[in-house]
Amino acid sequence: MEPRLKAEIWVKAHIRKCANFNVPVMVTRRGDATAGSVLIKVNRLGPGCMVFSAATNFEDGSRLWLKGTGNDWVDEALADTYIEKQIKFDPDLWVLEIEDPEGRSFLDEKIQ
Repeated sequence: MEPRLKAEIWVKAHIRKCANFNVPVMVTRRGDATAGSVLIKVNRLGPGCMVFSAATNFEDGSRLWLKGTGNDWVDEALADTYIEKQIKFDPDLWVLEIEDPEGRSFLDEKIQ
């Protein structure tokens, strides 16, 4: 199993990665600094959104990302409803919103 960064450190690093590409990203919900999980909402600013949820690959313990709202881009209201539902289950959750017309998430790990 891979050692994990504290949630706040991972979030700050991801914000910096997006900034390197001049892509706006903001923390829309601050979770637990140490153990909070992360959701990433990618907003294409018109043609849809997608929400990625961090998960653990049980085969090797690595992090992977699930397409929480499905394989297709969805309306922003549907993405926000998904996020609110997840917050009810996990009050320590972090939410980042990336505003990129190209729909990039800037995630290095596997996406399923």
